[in-house]
Amino acid sequence: MSDALQTPAAPALPAPAAAATDWRGLVWAYLFFWYFSGVDHLLLVASGATSLSPLRHGLLGSLLWLLPLLAWPRQGKRLATAIGLLLWVVSLVNLGYFAIYRQEFSESVLFVLLESNPTEASEYFESYFAWWMIPALAIYTAGAWWLWRRLRPLTLSRRTAWLLAFAIVALLVLPGAVRLHMKNKPVDSATLPLALAHDLEPVVPWQFVVGSWKYRQHLQEMQSLLEQNRRLPPLANLVDTHAGQSATLVLVIGESTSRLHMGLYGYPRPTTPRLEAMRPELTVFTRVVAARPYTIEALQQALTFADQEHPDRYLDSPSLMNLMRQAGYKSWWISNQQALSGRNTMLASFAAQTDEQVYLNHGRSQGSYSYDGKVLEPFERILADPAERKFIVVHLLGTHSPYYYRYPSEFARFADRSGLPGWVGDRQLEWINHYDNAVLYNDQVVASLIDRLRQGGGRSLLLYFSDHGEDVYDSPPHDFRGRNEASPTLPIYAIPFILWRSPQWQQAWPRRFDGQTGRPFQAAGLIHTWADLAGLSFDGHNPAKSLINPRFRESPLLAGDPGSPKRLIDLRRLQDAWP
Repeated sequence: MSDALQTPAAPALPAPAAAATDWRGLVWAYLFFWYFSGVDHLLLVASGATSLSPLRHGLLGSLLWLLPLLAWPRQGKRLATAIGLLLWVVSLVNLGYFAIYRQEFSESVLFVLLESNPTEASEYFESYFAWWMIPALAIYTAGAWWLWRRLRPLTLSRRTAWLLAFAIVALLVLPGAVRLHMKNKPVDSATLPLALAHDLEPVVPWQFVVGSWKYRQHLQEMQSLLEQNRRLPPLANLVDTHAGQSATLVLVIGESTSRLHMGLYGYPRPTTPRLEAMRPELTVFTRVVAARPYTIEALQQALTFADQEHPDRYLDSPSLMNLMRQAGYKSWWISNQQALSGRNTMLASFAAQTDEQVYLNHGRSQGSYSYDGKVLEPFERILADPAERKFIVVHLLGTHSPYYYRYPSEFARFADRSGLPGWVGDRQLEWINHYDNAVLYNDQVVASLIDRLRQGGGRSLLLYFSDHGEDVYDSPPHDFRGRNEASPTLPIYAIPFILWRSPQWQQAWPRRFDGQTGRPFQAAGLIHTWADLAGLSFDGHNPAKSLINPRFRESPLLAGDPGSPKRLIDLRRLQDAWP
């Protein structure tokens, strides 16, 4: 009886199924986030403005925005909307900058913008705003709207969310860790965030966050160098032979250009037709070498009293810029190098020692184009300045690698094996042709600077040299391209050193250098040579280190890291042995 009255047991319910992962929703969310960086990166690559590096960083860096969605998947669309609005606003700056300059927004741009006043910013907008920017903005925004319409709350398990979050963090951190390991640097809590910041910098909006942080850091370093320079006493007993006379003196600094690839120096290809046509007006020095194979270290010596035996003297003695200002010259620095970066802080401090600076290259890295021809317009403008005594430094990007970013398409004249030796294989051919085309364009720029200086009339001179050279498979066994201080070769150090003087200068101060053009000379002695050219003398001027002084004394041309003095070699041996 009792059994019949018992209530039958309810059937057991099946365990709830694990939530299926909404992979399609994740993909749409990722594409939405990537869009705000990706459009700019695709335009940069398509236009040839940069390598694939920003696009690669953008593809990985955009994964970061999935982390909030993995933490709160049901709020996925709301979170993506808020993040997307921020990314859209910031990305307009990137796109606007590309529309105007066809370049990547960078820390260098921040440096120039933050150093400008509001009036200049207003003039900038008025000068470059164009009607087509409005429909372009509408199309770009429509693309973002189309992707936003496909967003939705996400469905995924906690386990899947954790696994995906771990994978994203690993993808973001591992490239920087590997890079540090390859450079034999420690991989720890101090270095990893810096490596991650470097990888995220091309991605919206991190170019502003990382760029601003780096800007403040590098600006502080530059200000420290400038303050140290300001505390230096002036050069004692400075005497100017040309005091009271009008003059325009121009120093053109090249980049990575080896004289061994210049027709002017006997290279079999016609890479310097314009300078060769000017040959009767030029004094061409044939045995000049760089002090170091790196721009900063080379110019620390060329523009100061430092040399291979006293490499730190640039910190405690006046520079060439200090010398010219003390002599009463108004000074300018026109640069097509990056305005401010970790490596360029020293250059920025040199430039800041002049009265006015003109920065023309706002690229984030050297892996982008910025043709040197853009220095001509500000150079002409400065030549028209009413100052009686002008000193102008023009710092070119020259033939810096990658060489194919250094010349416009109309200068791509070397495309086959003509004029090249038989050992050149297919691998070497492409790079040699690119380099020779870059040298050809460099010839055009340097010759154009001389033309404009000549047209300006008056007493003037121009000295052109390169910070260092480049070995483009030149040295046997012809398997190396680039620069390596630990394995010095002549092409790495062999640089052009070319002087032009106006007829008015030569008439006022006649001087011949016929017996001096073949002297073995290192660019670390430039400040002594420049002083002689400008008619300046002072305590500390060393005639023995001046290429054009009758009291010049030949000395070893030391190459290598001055931090290891016993390993320095004499480049005269390489010059004498070169075919």
